[in-house]
Amino acid sequence: MNKVFIETYGCQMNQADSEVVLSILGNQGYELTMDINQSDLILINTCSIRDNAEQRVKSRLMELEALKRKNSNLRVGVLGCMAERLKEELFEKNKVVDLVVGPDGYRDIPLLLNEYNKGQRAFSVMLSDEETYSEIKPVRIGTNGVSAFVSIMRGCENFCSYCVVPYTRGKERSRDFESILNEVKDLFDRGYREVTLLGQNVNSYLYEKDDIKVDFSDLMEMVALISPLLRVRFSTSHPKDISEKLIKVISKYLNICKYIHLPVQSGSAVVLKRMNRKYTPEEYLKKIEMIRNYIPDCAISTDIIAGFCGESIEDHNQTLSIMRQVGYDYAFMFYYSERPNTLAAKKYPDDIPLEEKKKRLDQIITLQNELSYISNSNDVGKEFEVLIEGESKRSKEKLFGRTSQNKVVIFDREDNKIGDYVRVKITSCTSATLMGKK
Repeated sequence: MNKVFIETYGCQMNQADSEVVLSILGNQGYELTMDINQSDLILINTCSIRDNAEQRVKSRLMELEALKRKNSNLRVGVLGCMAERLKEELFEKNKVVDLVVGPDGYRDIPLLLNEYNKGQRAFSVMLSDEETYSEIKPVRIGTNGVSAFVSIMRGCENFCSYCVVPYTRGKERSRDFESILNEVKDLFDRGYREVTLLGQNVNSYLYEKDDIKVDFSDLMEMVALISPLLRVRFSTSHPKDISEKLIKVISKYLNICKYIHLPVQSGSAVVLKRMNRKYTPEEYLKKIEMIRNYIPDCAISTDIIAGFCGESIEDHNQTLSIMRQVGYDYAFMFYYSERPNTLAAKKYPDDIPLEEKKKRLDQIITLQNELSYISNSNDVGKEFEVLIEGESKRSKEKLFGRTSQNKVVIFDREDNKIGDYVRVKITSCTSATLMGKK
């Protein structure tokens, strides 16, 4: 049996895609190996959202040349967003690459491998208006057997000016809701106790056929009703689309986690307009107020970009201000990295010096560390239900899990098992972690 080794870069969506690819290859006689030196096929699943992710992939491809020299039968493929964006360059500049496959071409991989066997380098990078891989049962990799990702839709049509996703993943399309429910039920029956529903903008999920209409709020409720022992999460929400209906559903069910990732990107109305985010800071804050009203204990995280095109010091200060107003529990923070062929690259000069971007990012990170510590300090003395995910990295005598609010808690192992729910009282914290005891 042929062995395939797969490396995944970037977001949770890419992880879910890698699991789909392994399912397709498994039906063609391939099995996963965790030892790259034993592989017949190496696949690199890529991300193009930030430049550093692409540079890491390019460096990795150079490293693979040595393996290719040792094994002339070894094949190397590049998958995903970078494959879609840089298909010609990947072949021209990387002799190690044998096949290039975009996010909608994974079903073609067996055929492409056959083409390679005939001595041809092969590619499939056409975007699809329909492909959702609905009926494919993903092969779970790198899993703890407790939590799993379930892709509910593909593509994006928001066209934020800095983002390549609409160009690399194509039009928005939603999976058949029944296929999603069947996948989740199967996971639960196999012992998984948490699923995260994935989409570039899950709020846009909409399945319509004949007289059936299921939106994201409906889908969340259906998944929550599978079992009260199944935790349900989702990612990512766009602020312009998150609805009161969804917030009411989250508040209604105990097993829908009280955690929402709501990317703000900037606190400046001027910058948000330039980013084509389609909301103002005031509108964003109204959504936060709605969440707090219905779900007082909801944790909120965000994405922030420092140093976007034309960002003034005042714009930057407004970002710091909205961070303080919301009091984010945690955040994903980056400085702006221009992506070729996006609206921003075509229309706006990347005019903030790198050192200034880094300085502003440092200020954002410092503030968020303070906010995260305040948030975690407020949990000391409280008791939470924790789903155990694994052993602590620092000690086998301790386990870690997450609260409904997605906060990591470390506590003594005792007689607890991975996959169990336990009640833990928080005794201390850092800005990143809660410590507790049963």
